[in-house]
Amino acid sequence: MAEKILVVDDDVDSLKLIGLMLQRQGYEVSAAGTGGQALTRAEAEQPNLIILDVMMPDMNGLDVCKRLRQNPKTARIPIIMFTAKTLIDDKVKGFEAGADDYLTKPTHPAELASRVKAILQRSAAQAAKAAPAPLRKQSMSIGILGAKGGVGTTSVAVNLAAALLQQGEQPILADFRLGAGSMGFMLGQARAQGMARLLAKRPNEITPQAVESELFVHSSGLRALLSSARPKENQIPVQDETLIALVGVLRTIGRPVIFDLGSGLTASTLRLQAEMTRLLLVVEPNPICIGMARELIQEIEAEGGSGRLNLVVVNRTQSSLQTPWHEVETSLGRDIKAIISAAPELAFQSAQSGMPIVQIQPNSIVAGQFVKLADAMKPSGISKLGSTSLS
Repeated sequence: MAEKILVVDDDVDSLKLIGLMLQRQGYEVSAAGTGGQALTRAEAEQPNLIILDVMMPDMNGLDVCKRLRQNPKTARIPIIMFTAKTLIDDKVKGFEAGADDYLTKPTHPAELASRVKAILQRSAAQAAKAAPAPLRKQSMSIGILGAKGGVGTTSVAVNLAAALLQQGEQPILADFRLGAGSMGFMLGQARAQGMARLLAKRPNEITPQAVESELFVHSSGLRALLSSARPKENQIPVQDETLIALVGVLRTIGRPVIFDLGSGLTASTLRLQAEMTRLLLVVEPNPICIGMARELIQEIEAEGGSGRLNLVVVNRTQSSLQTPWHEVETSLGRDIKAIISAAPELAFQSAQSGMPIVQIQPNSIVAGQFVKLADAMKPSGISKLGSTSLS
């Protein structure tokens, strides 16, 4: 059966032209001329894809996109925004509203066909991965640990997950920093308390249903179990059994699960690191951070975690005084899996929009570095640890 595409545009000529281009590619096309019609038809027809014009008289496309994402019946339908606007701010607004891709008018038929095909293939792959399996198997768990505060641990976790999502994986982010969570701020959901509510439960209450009910779903499709920055969260007594139960359930839902373990080692994160398939220690290339990282590595080695540990070097500033990467490897005795370049403007833009860097600027150098890290963290890449390019 041909895949159905709903085209939404108040311009009749554009509607006909886009519809004709899609029909020639073998797609079934449905049309709507207003935002209200789009909402009704999307829910009733359940198309495989929606191509949505931004500028419409009754309701603009950004509002339509937000309402589609808020409706459980249409929340997972991929959306391509279509507009004559070309400013980066307009694209950011489209992604914030929940769009999967963005095209500007006029577009070449070959580009339209390529974008549509790519989105549909990714959507089909995600649906296949999300389909319930007869037996739940545990996926990989990747722990992100900072050698000290302020090195960008949460940014690494969020952008690694975003890169894996773009590659067709179904990652879940888990922020284990009770009372100090910043991941919610980065994703536009600062007051979420799903992690605290779950860790206050008894181990036998940590079920897949309980965990899924606490997951925040970002407009990009990223799923996250968040901690807030409310200091009182840090006073919640956490049982080891509850921690382990939660990690186990998360590993049956996400593929993979990326754990933000914060900086340094607490009693909880020391226990959690033993449950990780891979550990990434985030360091800055300076003597103080390298010294602190060395102490952390010794503690992790004492707990038997040595073979799972690799480094991610994050350059917060561009400086000739930074320690060269090969000296970092030698000093710490661990391979560097990625070097993340300094990109303060992109980081600021990401924080303002609540979108990961790899989704705002997918062609940037920094995004490419996170994509390489994601490649290295997938099962096929783990068997070749140490072979990832440091460029």
